Amino acid sequence: MAENGFFRDKVALVTGSSRGIGKAVALSFAKAGADVVVNHSKAEGSSKRKAEEVCREIEGLGRSALAVAADIASKASVGEMIEAVSGWRGRLDFLVLNAARAPFKPLEKMLERDMRQLFEINYMGNLFCIQKALPLLEAARGRIVFISSLGSRFYNPAYPLGSMKAAMEAVVRDCTESLAERGVCANAVCGGIVKTDSFRVLRQHMEELENIPEELCVSPESLAEVVLFLCSPAAGGIRGQTLVVDNGLSNRLYRPAWVSRTKSK
Repeated sequence: MAENGFFRDKVALVTGSSRGIGKAVALSFAKAGADVVVNHSKAEGSSKRKAEEVCREIEGLGRSALAVAADIASKASVGEMIEAVSGWRGRLDFLVLNAARAPFKPLEKMLERDMRQLFEINYMGNLFCIQKALPLLEAARGRIVFISSLGSRFYNPAYPLGSMKAAMEAVVRDCTESLAERGVCANAVCGGIVKTDSFRVLRQHMEELENIPEELCVSPESLAEVVLFLCSPAAGGIRGQTLVVDNGLSNRLYRPAWVSRTKSK
């Protein structure tokens, strides 16, 4: 989305934005004119290095960026992150809940520590972000966008994260209603098959993924464009909804023969 004036000088916080979908969202906000807070999970190592690289890309686009390390599973850590945002620009217009982490294993094989990680990061962590960011979002009449996936509605044998995605889609609906009087709206973007680092791991558990034609996959940039749309005035009538962005993958159970032939050429 090219800069159109609406996003200029506004501030977006994108959790888990040092790579993948989160990085694409952060860069899209910058291209539209916003300043961006790039959240990463660890204070040192590759997480920090990648976040700093994203910040340099944003600055190369003529916008300001701030890298903030925070483990969203920790309420105290989230609070420190929001304090850093407030001290940096004094405002927050858009909160994009993208950070996620979960083991790739069937539910019945999950250990207790797996279950705690699944819940604490992907549900509690997102709620911590909403709670702590709410004063700034209310002041800006801001928007929240949650990044979901098709795992929220379709079974995957090694993707327990899908259950948390489904839960958060319900949170999006409920938050929009409970926060309406405070001027804050939430929506979600449910992405299809996106070839990020997670996809490379997931295909080890689902051989069928290799047979999905390229035209049915979605780029991180395509999801980012929809995130920006939901934050724009054009989406003013969309409240508490989950928009599916999957190039039509979920429209039908079976694909005609030409799809397979197209892939094999």
